[in-house]
Amino acid sequence: MTTLRQRKGSKGKEPSPAAELQSQQHNCCSEHHPEKILHGDWSWGAIIWTSVGWSVSVGLGLLCCIYVATLHENDLWFSNIKEVEREISFRTECGLYYSYYKQMLHAPSIQEGLKEMIHDNLTESKRTINLLQRMNIYQEVFLSVLYRLLPIQSYLEPVYFYIYTVFSLQAVYVIALYLTAWLLSGSWLAGALTGVWYILNRVDTTRVEFTISLRENWSLPFLALQVAAITCYLRPQLITLQQKVMVWLMYVTTFCFCLTWQFNQFILLVQALVIYTLDCGDFLTTTQVTTLYLVQVSSLLSVWFLQFCNSMILGSLVLSFIVAALFIRHCQPGVKTGSLVVRLGKVLLHSALVLLLTVTINYLAKKALQLQSDEHIFKFIKSKFALGSTRDFDASLYLCEEAFGLLPLDTLERLAGTLLLYPYVLTLLLLCGMLVAAALQNLSRPNRGSTEEKKGAREGQVAAFRPDVAYNLLHTLFYGLLAFSTMRMKYIWTGHMCAVAAYGVCGTELWTVLLSALRCNTKLLLRLVRYVVPVVMIGFLYYKFWPKLMEELSELREFYDPDTVELMTWISTKTPKQAVFAGSMQLLAGIKLCTGRVLTNHPHYEDKDLRERTRQVYQVYARRSPEEVYDILKAIGADYVVLENSICYERRHRRGCRLRDLLDLANGHIMDGPGEDDPDLVPATHPRFCDAIKTDAAAYNTLFTRTFQNKTFHVYRLKKKRKKNTKGSSEPSVTQ
Repeated sequence: MTTLRQRKGSKGKEPSPAAELQSQQHNCCSEHHPEKILHGDWSWGAIIWTSVGWSVSVGLGLLCCIYVATLHENDLWFSNIKEVEREISFRTECGLYYSYYKQMLHAPSIQEGLKEMIHDNLTESKRTINLLQRMNIYQEVFLSVLYRLLPIQSYLEPVYFYIYTVFSLQAVYVIALYLTAWLLSGSWLAGALTGVWYILNRVDTTRVEFTISLRENWSLPFLALQVAAITCYLRPQLITLQQKVMVWLMYVTTFCFCLTWQFNQFILLVQALVIYTLDCGDFLTTTQVTTLYLVQVSSLLSVWFLQFCNSMILGSLVLSFIVAALFIRHCQPGVKTGSLVVRLGKVLLHSALVLLLTVTINYLAKKALQLQSDEHIFKFIKSKFALGSTRDFDASLYLCEEAFGLLPLDTLERLAGTLLLYPYVLTLLLLCGMLVAAALQNLSRPNRGSTEEKKGAREGQVAAFRPDVAYNLLHTLFYGLLAFSTMRMKYIWTGHMCAVAAYGVCGTELWTVLLSALRCNTKLLLRLVRYVVPVVMIGFLYYKFWPKLMEELSELREFYDPDTVELMTWISTKTPKQAVFAGSMQLLAGIKLCTGRVLTNHPHYEDKDLRERTRQVYQVYARRSPEEVYDILKAIGADYVVLENSICYERRHRRGCRLRDLLDLANGHIMDGPGEDDPDLVPATHPRFCDAIKTDAAAYNTLFTRTFQNKTFHVYRLKKKRKKNTKGSSEPSVTQ
């Protein structure tokens, strides 16, 4: 197991709060936005103020980039460890993805490297797969090509080019969040506060420093850029040319997001639901809704094309939902007519029809495409909410991991400790109340003709509740619910949470309500608090957390995993280059990266046949006879099997969630240790294979030969069976 050890070494007549709020929103929209100069304001004040805002954004982005890069170096002493240790530090699936970057660099040419990607027979034994179709690894291909073409090989190692690129994306992420907060509030101080919060809440906003290659670290910066582009697109002041530019920016960022993460369809589904909700509340025009939907569809189809017609994209729920939503909307043009009650009834009926058509389209699409790649995700969702069997092996693998559990409450404690949670909750509550009131007001308006396109009606609606604010509010709500249900998804929510909270502090809504309640709501005082409060907060956060950051950056550790280093060195030097290895998904990813050997299975789980193969390989940790295990491994072409004590004798998980327990349940066997078992489970007739094989009993020695062992790993080579002799002996005969 990899460990880190300490390294050596004048009051007027007051208007009503609602009228004042609308006025302040209008002022906010035209104050100091990053696109203000584009509207023709070339005054020196506007130029200087905007330039300072952009400079601060870049500075905070670079600060975040340097911060995570320094943490990575200090935790591993990355610059001083051996190459094999650097590669082992790419844990689990990160190692698999990085191996393709390495493979492309080692190829004789770019063309040969691409050919190896398209016709790969090293990732899954006895199979040739198209990696560019199966996996989201275009970023690795792009970086490898870029590294070959740029004149940097002499002074920058490939691994540093890779990790610095990922760390640089964190700078892009911070800048995107900064711009979103700036666009919403009209003050770049909101962006500065967003960046500070993002950095101080690093534990909950990113994990890039120790999971560099993880797909989300590539994709989430592009999602943040997309949200900033949507926020700008929904602003009412844009001229036609600027709207077109924003549409293209939305497309490019959505495309990059989809191309770099296999879970893009599920994230975009939540976003499509946000757009649909805004449409039902009449916050967006028909053109805006259709444009946002089509941006998603065109991005997904572009990725579908680049991934050699990956059927998982065509069978995605988000595509089915968008088609259903657009079709039902076309067939029901009079949804937003009638009284309030009639409209609400029509919206409910409309939503039911969209849901029914979505399910129907998705079912038919998956049947036509014979798609089963993502069924494990739906099994997990069903099991998580007690809607399906909890014995399914694939679903249980997810359910038993902490990352896929509910969001721990200590997360909220940490967010409160940096003053992020309080303004966020207050902003959320205020905006939610305003959103509901605005939606009811929109649905209560007298019927309009098809010219919603009528500027007067639309501008009145915008004054009531800006569509860019409405989008960001629902975005943070929907993704917040997703984060609370599945902890791993919190990284989508917490970054945007910083922007929303900063908007609450620097925007007009919260302060207008508060100052109106105190009967001191003047424009001068409102502007004063909007600038003083964020500056005071940033000063307080600096005073409180800067020493802690410096202390964190002064902690020096180093990579220490001698057992894995010994294993990888042995495999590289003592086994044939075409040898096939079986074992846990996590370990095999490292074996492929460090040694280039052929694998039986790997952590990229979005394939039904691979999931079944993985379950079969994991029988080495179940109670199965040596003959059964041998036949399973031989059938998939394994030459060696690596057994890990940390899995065979696992204590990290509770009973019922250890890997061996999941296998026992799937096989219908009673689990190890004290505790209750389901009545239909029976005792196994064989001992646990991973433990019994170490006894060197004859039944095991005739089929397996131990070739390597240390405190953590045991490697066995599968012997070759001889044909049964003429005497009809029931015992298998083997050769060395």
